[in-house]
Amino acid sequence: MSSEADVVKSSGPLASLRSGTPRTRANALKYEMATPKTWLVNTGRFAVFLVVLLLWEVGARTGLINAFFWSQPSDIAQTWWIGVQTGSVWQDTIYTFRSTVLGFLLGTAGGTLLGLSFWWSKYYARIFEPFIIMFEAMPKLALAPIIVLVFGIGIGSKIAMGFAITVVITTLTTYNGVRSVDRDLVRMVYSLGASRRQVFGKVIVPTAIPAMISALRINIGLALTGAIVGEYIGSEQGLGRMIFYAGQTYEISLIWANIFNLSILSMLLYLLVGKLEKVLLKGFTHK
Repeated sequence: MSSEADVVKSSGPLASLRSGTPRTRANALKYEMATPKTWLVNTGRFAVFLVVLLLWEVGARTGLINAFFWSQPSDIAQTWWIGVQTGSVWQDTIYTFRSTVLGFLLGTAGGTLLGLSFWWSKYYARIFEPFIIMFEAMPKLALAPIIVLVFGIGIGSKIAMGFAITVVITTLTTYNGVRSVDRDLVRMVYSLGASRRQVFGKVIVPTAIPAMISALRINIGLALTGAIVGEYIGSEQGLGRMIFYAGQTYEISLIWANIFNLSILSMLLYLLVGKLEKVLLKGFTHK
């Protein structure tokens, strides 16, 4: 006579798993642990992109999509190619790229120094922390007209916008990294005779480095946003200026062509920062 445990084993929810052959379980485990092949993933992405473009084109030609508001891929490609031939695409893209990178570098460096400086004095940190948080909560778009008036419509105002957006994020991230330092470790280093400067260089900074590196990918996107906002308000050139101009003149194809350029630029910046992040993390790990 079978026991109650045997009945549960034969009829429970795990019965189907126990009845499977070792070969089936091995295949399932192999599938779960496997990583999708890169060429298959890229092929799938490209296929999805082509299907979207095809449906968009067919919808615009058949009237299912209002071509006046949405344009169509063929017109967008033609407009983009004209921009390539005249050189305006390269000039505007390089202009936005420069302002984004400079704003990113200055904001990241300034925020890192400011966040690390909060470790030196708790009194100083307590005073300035609420102002930093208040500035972070403030919509930076409200500051754009003032920044453009102060720095002009040149590249300086775009760099300043990128700096204003990224410096606060970096400051708060670095400060959180500083506060996560093990206090027992700090006490131990002090007990071994280390000075305050040595504790800062040997304990505080290395501990905060991963937090600072983690903010890089966020900062590059924010710096690009700041550059585009600055170009919207007033600029001599740039992708944001072209999108704003095309919107004013209802050139929908030109809007989409520059959105495409902006997407390519953002992807390139993200990949470059990703490479930089890996290099920095690798160097930090080896140390």
